[in-house]
Amino acid sequence: MDNKITTEAVEGMTHTDEIDVDMNLIKEMADNGLLYGHKKQRTHPRFKQFIYTTRNGVEIIDLAKTSKKIDEAVAFLNAQLKENKTVLVVGTQAASWDAVESFAKKFDMPYVKNGWIGGLVTNFKVVGQRLDYLRKALVSIEKGEFDKYTKKERVTINRKIDKMKIMFEGMDNLTKTPDVMFVIDGSLRNHITAIKEAATLKIPVVAIIDSDDNPDLVTYPIPANDHAKLSITWMLNHLGDRLKV
Repeated sequence: MDNKITTEAVEGMTHTDEIDVDMNLIKEMADNGLLYGHKKQRTHPRFKQFIYTTRNGVEIIDLAKTSKKIDEAVAFLNAQLKENKTVLVVGTQAASWDAVESFAKKFDMPYVKNGWIGGLVTNFKVVGQRLDYLRKALVSIEKGEFDKYTKKERVTINRKIDKMKIMFEGMDNLTKTPDVMFVIDGSLRNHITAIKEAATLKIPVVAIIDSDDNPDLVTYPIPANDHAKLSITWMLNHLGDRLKV
């Protein structure tokens, strides 16, 4: 995107009477690409409230409104953390893997990065039993308790456990249905499933959403570029700096 276009957009966003704007923050967000949405033809009608303008067919997100939504999400998440609520972080696109893992581990939050497991929220009783099995199996391996099996049997057991380790990566500390879900990119198919499961149980959802997403599907939408590694990393680092353990 043309730097001139970016500069003009930022200057326009910071000259608003509706929202108190930190110009340095807006510029920092712009420098990290948070203002770039998708092509205009992909824009969800309900997202139009967060569009500042369109340039070269690409939607430019109003970062002043993004800043306000970040403040709302931070206030909510801090209140949840203060009450020791369980926040499940969901980010299964490759661009978010590193940032999701780093963010979740910083706050000892369970996270999903290798694909949403159907029923993880709505049928946690069953999924939780599989998690318990994996935890116990790993302890048994460490103690050498599987040595009593034949080599062929151990190969079969290890293959099963290896698959489960990938499937449940990041969920070692998920021992109950989460109280809150934090989703990066609400438009991915398996993320939509996660959001629907949360809605079924009335679990509040914080989500970084882009111009192709419906903000009405989540409780605390944060409008921003949700498909670029630079943008996602900046957002999670920023949120991480503002959350209190």
